[in-house]
Amino acid sequence: MKKSLLALAVLGAFAGAASAQSSLTVFGIVDLSVNNVKNGSVSQKFMGSNQLNSNRLGFRGTEDLGGGMTASFWLEGGMSNDDGNAGGLTFTRRSTVSLSGGFGEVRLGRDYVNTFSNIASFDAYGANGFGSNINLYLGLGPTLTATSPAALGVMTHAANTIVRANNMVGYFLPGNLGGFYGSAQIAAGEGAANNKYTGFRAGYAAGPVDIGAAMSQTTVAGADKYKVFNVGASYNLGVAKLMASYDQRKLGAKKYTTYQFSTSVPLGQGEFRASYAKGNAEGAGTGANDASLLGFEYIYNLSKRTALYTQYGRLANKGTSAIALGGVIATGATGFTSTGYGAGVRHIF
Repeated sequence: MKKSLLALAVLGAFAGAASAQSSLTVFGIVDLSVNNVKNGSVSQKFMGSNQLNSNRLGFRGTEDLGGGMTASFWLEGGMSNDDGNAGGLTFTRRSTVSLSGGFGEVRLGRDYVNTFSNIASFDAYGANGFGSNINLYLGLGPTLTATSPAALGVMTHAANTIVRANNMVGYFLPGNLGGFYGSAQIAAGEGAANNKYTGFRAGYAAGPVDIGAAMSQTTVAGADKYKVFNVGASYNLGVAKLMASYDQRKLGAKKYTTYQFSTSVPLGQGEFRASYAKGNAEGAGTGANDASLLGFEYIYNLSKRTALYTQYGRLANKGTSAIALGGVIATGATGFTSTGYGAGVRHIF
């Protein structure tokens, strides 16, 4: 009897230890705002998601394999809170499995590409909202293809790897290299055009300074390659964080360059953000189809997880450029000014 009790105690202790070595987390963000966008003389009011942070529902977990090695997974899907659509609960934001240790991390699956991670890291808006640099190269919407007549969209939407890539193998340096960081990624096209991706990122972050650069190449339909290079830097003064970035995208004879200067200023329980960005299209008949963007945002934190925010953005198009804030497209119009403002609430869980 004593032996049986001892065996059960040992088994219980072992199960408890095994359980302690693993973890599972459910997490997410719910962000919703009321907005108004005016393109030229046409106004549209809408309730929008993702204006402060991108909405998501996710599951992540880790297991300690011993010897300093860890296995982990990350499944994350987007949500559209204004209509309750969770995209069929597909994990298109991220779907990865990883092995990590003293050697760094090897990550497999669908994930952010290096060139997007780098440019978003040096944007005070973090790739969300009316003031984010992302408006200049994603503002025309996902329906544009390599044959679209819109000068900016011809190049910007030629690849399916602007933000994320499928079928990707990534390697990330360990975090104990004295501030140096870096990663390399390769994604198989699996017979589909516009999906085969190779990208690299390297940087240094220590104290108030962070500087990083990234480059990538995607095989698209035809002989041309879609190439991206960007570099960014930030400096934290304490009273404000200053950021700057430069991004260039090439497809054949076409070239689209953007640069951005942005800042975030802590104000008690709040934060003020401001940004100025400009996009310049060149080559193959793009002409003076440029755009400039000015944005302001104020965030008030009710708690560590809940915040109220308000924002304003003004995007001025030139020539046949037709970028609109908030994904609201003025069909058939070009060279217009797009202005947007709104207010919302974000909760993190």
